[in-house]
Amino acid sequence: MLVQVIGPAGFRGAVVGAVTASGGSSTWPLILGPAPVDSPDVHTEIPLPPEEMRALVGVIDPALFDNPSGANVVPDLGELTSGAVLDFGSGCGRLARQFLQQIPQPSRYAGVDLHAGMIRWCNENLAPLAPQFSFVHHDVYNAGFNPSATAAMLPLPFDNDAFDAVVAHSVFTHVVEEAALHYLSECARVLKDDGGMLATWFLFDKRPFPMLQAFQNALYINSKDPSNAVIFDRAWLRAAAAEAGLAVVGATPPSVRGFHWTIGFAPLAAGREEIVLPEDDAPFGSIPPPVLSVPAYTIGA
Repeated sequence: MLVQVIGPAGFRGAVVGAVTASGGSSTWPLILGPAPVDSPDVHTEIPLPPEEMRALVGVIDPALFDNPSGANVVPDLGELTSGAVLDFGSGCGRLARQFLQQIPQPSRYAGVDLHAGMIRWCNENLAPLAPQFSFVHHDVYNAGFNPSATAAMLPLPFDNDAFDAVVAHSVFTHVVEEAALHYLSECARVLKDDGGMLATWFLFDKRPFPMLQAFQNALYINSKDPSNAVIFDRAWLRAAAAEAGLAVVGATPPSVRGFHWTIGFAPLAAGREEIVLPEDDAPFGSIPPPVLSVPAYTIGA
Protein backbone atom coordinates (compact mmCIF):
# COMPACT_ATOMS: atom_id res chain seq x y z
CA MET A 1 0.00 0.00 0.00
CA LEU A 2 1.35 3.43 -0.91
CA VAL A 3 0.58 6.25 1.49
CA GLN A 4 1.29 9.95 1.13
CA VAL A 5 3.52 11.87 3.51
CA ILE A 6 2.08 14.99 5.11
CA GLY A 7 4.65 17.75 5.17
CA PRO A 8 6.11 20.72 3.32
CA ALA A 9 7.53 20.53 -0.19
CA GLY A 10 10.87 18.78 -0.29
CA PHE A 11 9.74 16.17 2.19
CA ARG A 12 6.57 14.75 0.70
CA GLY A 13 6.85 11.41 -1.04
CA ALA A 14 5.52 7.93 -1.12
CA VAL A 15 6.33 5.58 1.74
CA VAL A 16 5.67 1.92 1.38
CA GLY A 17 3.61 0.48 4.22
CA ALA A 18 2.90 -3.18 4.38
CA VAL A 19 0.57 -4.77 6.84
CA THR A 20 -0.12 -8.33 5.78
CA ALA A 21 -1.60 -11.35 7.41
CA SER A 22 -1.79 -14.94 6.25
CA GLY A 23 -1.85 -18.18 8.08
CA GLY A 24 -1.85 -16.43 11.44
CA SER A 25 1.39 -14.53 10.81
CA SER A 26 1.69 -10.80 10.27
CA THR A 27 4.20 -8.38 8.86
CA TRP A 28 6.03 -6.66 11.70
CA PRO A 29 7.07 -3.91 11.50
CA LEU A 30 6.00 -1.36 8.91
CA ILE A 31 8.00 -1.81 5.72
CA LEU A 32 10.05 1.14 4.55
CA GLY A 33 11.63 0.98 1.13
CA PRO A 34 10.90 1.17 -2.56
CA ALA A 35 7.66 -0.28 -3.83
CA PRO A 36 8.14 -3.96 -4.70
CA VAL A 37 8.35 -4.74 -8.40
CA ASP A 38 6.09 -7.47 -9.76
CA SER A 39 8.86 -9.97 -10.40
CA PRO A 40 9.53 -13.38 -8.87
CA ASP A 41 13.29 -12.84 -9.19
CA VAL A 42 15.36 -11.84 -6.19
CA HIS A 43 18.94 -10.73 -6.75
CA THR A 44 20.65 -13.95 -5.72
CA GLU A 45 24.14 -12.54 -6.31
CA ILE A 46 23.58 -10.55 -3.12
CA PRO A 47 23.28 -12.94 -0.16
CA LEU A 48 19.84 -13.09 1.45
CA PRO A 49 19.72 -13.20 5.26
CA PRO A 50 18.73 -16.63 6.60
CA GLU A 51 15.06 -17.12 7.29
CA GLU A 52 15.51 -17.19 11.08
CA MET A 53 17.00 -13.70 10.96
CA ARG A 54 14.27 -12.44 8.67
CA ALA A 55 11.71 -13.90 11.08
CA LEU A 56 13.47 -12.11 13.93
CA VAL A 57 12.84 -8.73 12.32
CA GLY A 58 9.36 -9.80 11.24
CA VAL A 59 9.94 -9.52 7.48
CA ILE A 60 10.34 -12.94 5.86
CA ASP A 61 9.39 -12.35 2.21
CA PRO A 62 12.66 -12.15 0.19
CA ALA A 63 11.07 -9.62 -2.18
CA LEU A 64 11.00 -7.10 0.68
CA PHE A 65 14.79 -7.32 0.88
CA ASP A 66 15.20 -6.60 -2.82
CA ASN A 67 15.39 -3.48 -4.98
CA PRO A 68 15.59 -4.76 -8.56
CA SER A 69 14.71 -1.42 -10.14
CA GLY A 70 17.53 0.42 -8.36
CA ALA A 71 15.01 2.87 -6.90
CA ASN A 72 15.65 5.29 -4.06
CA VAL A 73 15.30 3.12 -0.96
CA VAL A 74 13.87 5.99 1.14
CA PRO A 75 12.24 8.34 -1.37
CA ASP A 76 11.11 10.75 1.36
CA LEU A 77 14.74 11.71 1.89
CA GLY A 78 15.32 12.41 -1.78
CA GLU A 79 18.90 12.82 -2.98
CA LEU A 80 20.18 12.62 0.61
CA THR A 81 20.20 8.82 0.24
CA SER A 82 23.01 9.06 -2.32
CA GLY A 83 25.21 10.69 0.33
CA ALA A 84 26.27 9.31 3.70
CA VAL A 85 23.49 7.18 5.22
CA LEU A 86 23.19 5.92 8.79
CA ASP A 87 20.87 2.93 9.13
CA PHE A 88 20.25 2.99 12.89
CA GLY A 89 18.73 -0.38 13.77
CA SER A 90 19.97 -2.07 10.60
CA GLY A 91 18.94 -5.57 11.70
CA CYS A 92 19.90 -8.31 9.26
CA GLY A 93 20.42 -5.88 6.39
CA ARG A 94 17.02 -5.48 4.76
CA LEU A 95 17.63 -1.83 3.87
CA ALA A 96 21.35 -2.41 3.37
CA ARG A 97 20.63 -5.03 0.73
CA GLN A 98 18.34 -2.57 -1.05
CA PHE A 99 20.89 0.25 -0.76
CA LEU A 100 23.45 -2.01 -2.43
CA GLN A 101 21.11 -2.11 -5.44
CA GLN A 102 20.14 1.59 -5.33
CA ILE A 103 21.36 3.67 -8.26
CA PRO A 104 23.48 5.44 -7.21
CA GLN A 105 24.60 3.68 -4.06
CA PRO A 106 25.14 5.82 -0.96
CA SER A 107 28.61 7.37 -0.87
CA ARG A 108 28.78 5.89 2.63
CA TYR A 109 26.53 3.45 4.44
CA ALA A 110 26.83 2.57 8.13
CA GLY A 111 24.53 0.03 9.75
CA VAL A 112 24.24 -0.08 13.53
CA ASP A 113 22.39 -2.68 15.58
CA LEU A 114 22.50 -4.20 19.07
CA HIS A 115 22.06 -7.78 17.82
CA ALA A 116 25.56 -9.21 17.47
CA GLY A 117 24.58 -12.13 15.26
CA MET A 118 22.88 -10.00 12.64
CA ILE A 119 25.77 -7.51 12.56
CA ARG A 120 28.18 -10.41 12.13
CA TRP A 121 26.15 -11.79 9.23
CA CYS A 122 26.02 -8.38 7.52
CA ASN A 123 29.77 -7.85 7.92
CA GLU A 124 30.49 -11.27 6.44
CA ASN A 125 27.95 -11.20 3.60
CA LEU A 126 27.08 -7.61 2.65
CA ALA A 127 30.00 -5.37 3.64
CA PRO A 128 32.45 -7.10 1.23
CA LEU A 129 30.21 -6.15 -1.72
CA ALA A 130 30.86 -2.39 -1.42
CA PRO A 131 33.89 -0.78 0.24
CA GLN A 132 31.85 2.14 1.61
CA PHE A 133 29.48 -0.18 3.53
CA SER A 134 30.15 -1.03 7.19
CA PHE A 135 28.23 -2.54 10.10
CA VAL A 136 28.84 -1.81 13.79
CA HIS A 137 27.59 -3.66 16.87
CA HIS A 138 26.04 -1.23 19.36
CA ASP A 139 26.63 -3.11 22.58
CA VAL A 140 23.75 -1.92 24.76
CA TYR A 141 21.42 -4.01 26.90
CA ASN A 142 18.23 -5.46 25.55
CA ALA A 143 16.48 -8.31 27.33
CA GLY A 144 15.81 -10.24 24.14
CA PHE A 145 18.48 -9.15 21.68
CA ASN A 146 21.54 -8.41 23.81
CA PRO A 147 21.06 -9.58 27.43
CA SER A 148 24.78 -9.82 28.28
CA ALA A 149 25.47 -6.11 27.72
CA THR A 150 25.75 -3.83 30.75
CA ALA A 151 25.31 -0.35 29.24
CA ALA A 152 21.79 0.99 28.92
CA MET A 153 22.85 3.65 26.39
CA LEU A 154 26.03 4.54 24.52
CA PRO A 155 27.05 7.31 22.12
CA LEU A 156 26.74 6.43 18.47
CA PRO A 157 30.30 5.68 17.25
CA PHE A 158 30.43 8.46 14.66
CA ASP A 159 31.71 12.03 14.39
CA ASN A 160 29.49 15.07 14.53
CA ASP A 161 27.84 16.03 11.22
CA ALA A 162 28.84 12.72 9.63
CA PHE A 163 25.63 11.80 7.77
CA ASP A 164 23.31 13.29 5.19
CA ALA A 165 20.50 10.89 6.07
CA VAL A 166 19.54 8.91 9.16
CA VAL A 167 16.98 6.11 9.02
CA ALA A 168 15.81 4.66 12.34
CA HIS A 169 13.32 1.92 11.57
CA SER A 170 11.86 0.13 14.62
CA VAL A 171 14.29 1.74 17.04
CA PHE A 172 12.27 4.36 18.91
CA THR A 173 9.38 1.90 19.11
CA HIS A 174 11.59 -0.26 21.35
CA VAL A 175 13.44 2.09 23.71
CA VAL A 176 12.34 3.57 27.02
CA GLU A 177 11.80 7.31 27.41
CA GLU A 178 15.27 8.10 28.76
CA ALA A 179 16.91 6.21 25.91
CA ALA A 180 14.65 7.87 23.34
CA LEU A 181 15.86 11.30 24.51
CA HIS A 182 19.47 10.13 24.35
CA TYR A 183 19.24 8.67 20.86
CA LEU A 184 17.27 11.59 19.43
CA SER A 185 20.17 13.78 20.56
CA GLU A 186 22.72 11.35 19.14
CA CYS A 187 20.94 11.25 15.78
CA ALA A 188 20.85 15.05 15.74
CA ARG A 189 24.56 15.17 16.58
CA VAL A 190 25.68 12.95 13.70
CA LEU A 191 23.27 14.52 11.17
CA LYS A 192 24.49 17.34 8.94
CA ASP A 193 22.66 20.67 9.18
CA ASP A 194 21.14 20.15 5.73
CA GLY A 195 20.37 16.48 6.35
CA GLY A 196 17.19 14.60 7.06
CA MET A 197 16.02 11.81 9.33
CA LEU A 198 13.17 9.33 9.07
CA ALA A 199 12.09 7.24 12.08
CA THR A 200 9.15 5.09 13.09
CA TRP A 201 7.21 5.64 16.33
CA PHE A 202 4.19 4.41 18.23
CA LEU A 203 2.23 7.46 19.42
CA PHE A 204 -0.70 8.22 21.71
CA ASP A 205 -2.30 11.31 23.25
CA LYS A 206 -1.71 11.41 27.00
CA ARG A 207 -4.30 14.11 27.67
CA PRO A 208 -7.10 11.59 28.39
CA PHE A 209 -4.88 10.02 31.09
CA PRO A 210 -4.82 12.52 34.00
CA MET A 211 -2.98 10.10 36.28
CA LEU A 212 0.22 10.46 34.22
CA GLN A 213 2.88 12.71 35.71
CA ALA A 214 4.53 15.42 33.62
CA PHE A 215 7.63 13.24 33.40
CA GLN A 216 5.65 10.15 32.33
CA ASN A 217 5.26 10.24 28.57
CA ALA A 218 5.47 6.61 27.49
CA LEU A 219 3.34 3.48 27.75
CA TYR A 220 4.74 -0.06 27.85
CA ILE A 221 3.05 -3.36 27.03
CA ASN A 222 5.43 -5.84 28.69
CA SER A 223 6.45 -5.66 32.35
CA LYS A 224 9.33 -8.12 31.87
CA ASP A 225 10.74 -6.41 28.79
CA PRO A 226 9.56 -2.79 28.45
CA SER A 227 11.32 -2.53 25.09
CA ASN A 228 8.83 -5.00 23.56
CA ALA A 229 6.83 -1.99 22.37
CA VAL A 230 6.91 1.61 23.61
CA ILE A 231 4.22 4.19 22.84
CA PHE A 232 5.10 7.88 23.23
CA ASP A 233 2.94 10.95 23.76
CA ARG A 234 2.51 13.00 20.58
CA ALA A 235 3.18 16.35 22.26
CA TRP A 236 6.22 14.95 24.06
CA LEU A 237 7.72 13.87 20.74
CA ARG A 238 7.70 17.40 19.36
CA ALA A 239 9.21 18.79 22.57
CA ALA A 240 11.82 16.04 22.80
CA ALA A 241 12.81 16.55 19.18
CA ALA A 242 13.24 20.29 19.74
CA GLU A 243 15.34 19.62 22.83
CA ALA A 244 17.57 17.41 20.68
CA GLY A 245 17.84 20.09 17.99
CA LEU A 246 15.36 18.58 15.54
CA ALA A 247 12.09 19.76 13.99
CA VAL A 248 9.21 17.51 12.98
CA VAL A 249 8.82 18.25 9.27
CA GLY A 250 6.81 15.30 7.95
CA ALA A 251 4.56 12.49 9.06
CA THR A 252 2.83 9.43 7.68
CA PRO A 253 0.04 8.17 9.97
CA PRO A 254 -0.24 4.43 10.56
CA SER A 255 -2.26 2.20 8.27
CA VAL A 256 -3.60 0.38 11.36
CA ARG A 257 -4.65 2.64 14.23
CA GLY A 258 -1.98 2.97 16.89
CA PHE A 259 0.71 1.22 14.84
CA HIS A 260 3.82 2.69 13.21
CA TRP A 261 3.96 6.39 12.43
CA THR A 262 6.76 7.41 10.08
CA ILE A 263 8.10 10.77 11.24
CA GLY A 264 10.45 13.04 9.29
CA PHE A 265 12.92 15.25 11.14
CA ALA A 266 15.29 18.01 10.06
CA PRO A 267 17.86 19.91 12.13
CA LEU A 268 16.44 23.09 13.64
CA ALA A 269 19.41 24.88 12.09
CA ALA A 270 17.97 24.20 8.65
CA GLY A 271 14.97 26.42 9.39
CA ARG A 272 12.47 23.93 7.92
CA GLU A 273 8.76 24.48 8.54
CA GLU A 274 7.38 22.27 11.33
CA ILE A 275 4.11 20.45 10.83
CA VAL A 276 1.22 19.59 13.10
CA LEU A 277 0.78 15.84 13.38
CA PRO A 278 -2.46 14.73 11.74
CA GLU A 279 -4.98 12.59 13.55
CA ASP A 280 -4.71 8.82 13.55
CA ASP A 281 -8.02 7.80 12.01
CA ALA A 282 -6.86 4.48 10.55
CA PRO A 283 -9.03 1.40 11.02
CA PHE A 284 -8.45 -0.76 14.07
CA GLY A 285 -6.52 -3.99 13.72
CA SER A 286 -4.11 -6.35 15.46
CA ILE A 287 -0.41 -6.62 14.58
CA PRO A 288 1.34 -8.24 17.57
CA PRO A 289 5.12 -8.70 17.66
CA PRO A 290 6.46 -12.05 16.47
CA VAL A 291 6.76 -14.85 18.99
CA LEU A 292 10.06 -16.71 18.61
CA SER A 293 10.74 -20.36 19.30
CA VAL A 294 14.31 -19.64 20.50
CA PRO A 295 15.86 -16.70 22.39
CA ALA A 296 16.46 -13.85 19.96
CA TYR A 297 20.07 -13.30 20.98
CA THR A 298 21.02 -16.91 20.05
CA ILE A 299 20.12 -16.45 16.37
CA GLY A 300 23.30 -16.12 14.36
CA ALA A 301 25.49 -16.58 17.45
